[in-house]
Amino acid sequence: MPFALPASRAHRLAAFAVMAAATVPLGTPAHAQAAQQGSELGQGNYPTPAIPGVVEAGQRVELIGEGFRGTEGPVRLDDGSIVFTENQADRLVRIAPDNAVTPFLENTGGANALAVRSDGRLLAVLTGQPGVVELHPASRVLASAFGDKPFNRPNDLALARSGHVYFTDPGAAPAAGSPRPAPGSTGLYWLDPEGRVARVASDILRPNGVALSPDEKTLYVADSWGEALLAYSVLPDGSLADRRPFAPLAGFRVTGDGPASGADGIALDAQGRVPVATSAGVDVSAPDGTALGVIALPKQPQNLAFGGADRSLLYVVGRGSAYRIATLTRGVDRPGK
Repeated sequence: MPFALPASRAHRLAAFAVMAAATVPLGTPAHAQAAQQGSELGQGNYPTPAIPGVVEAGQRVELIGEGFRGTEGPVRLDDGSIVFTENQADRLVRIAPDNAVTPFLENTGGANALAVRSDGRLLAVLTGQPGVVELHPASRVLASAFGDKPFNRPNDLALARSGHVYFTDPGAAPAAGSPRPAPGSTGLYWLDPEGRVARVASDILRPNGVALSPDEKTLYVADSWGEALLAYSVLPDGSLADRRPFAPLAGFRVTGDGPASGADGIALDAQGRVPVATSAGVDVSAPDGTALGVIALPKQPQNLAFGGADRSLLYVVGRGSAYRIATLTRGVDRPGK
């Protein structure tokens, strides 16, 4: 049943401490040594490989701030700044080009991931009142259910230039004693510009991050419990076809609860390389799916986006912290995500 955003949701700004920037030195291991990276991180070292065309060996990672109450959904604004969701505090936070951290929007309804339309309107997927909405400058519900069944907990979204929206729903929380959600409760969805919703898949174990290739002919989907990043072909009408494994994930492991990669947010650069947040760090693949390397971080990343005036800065958020990495590449020059 459709819901309405509360009229009391005034987008108020509140006092918020500006967090000082720091730097963390990095070194150089290879993609195949992801497990060793995790061990080294635990000892306080932050080595990273040289990833051709992406980052130099020894590049420094800037710690923008930590202690945030949840960190998700970063997206670039026109001025090069980044806005991300501090989802446990129900607000959006802006990182300025000079790393100043300020509040951007309060009382979001549980915004988890963001995208920006060409006209500047901010879209979000909500977890508090599950759905896809226009969040700012005005509030409008775009979708809240598939058929007569409300969404569970939408997690991430990708916005095409054409107005098509693709988003994930990892499903209801698993039953007590079960590490997996109820069968059929997960979903990869397609919302077309006319407001029609189609469920593309209900068998991805835990659909999470989602992103489009630079030419928008391929959609990538992260399965947090899967061994590989997934890819779909985007057809001319916006529908999806030809699901296939795209790239193995360095963070994949098998635990007592079953297999998991921790795959979360996805960002693409203008050349079609695919950085993905996983339990190993920022796992980067070539446009053909070849593993290029992993950028290890002090904390496991959750999501990422290119920002800055020329889109050459990679912003990574996760586990209450936000980082910035100067790269050799640039993000895709388009609104959306």
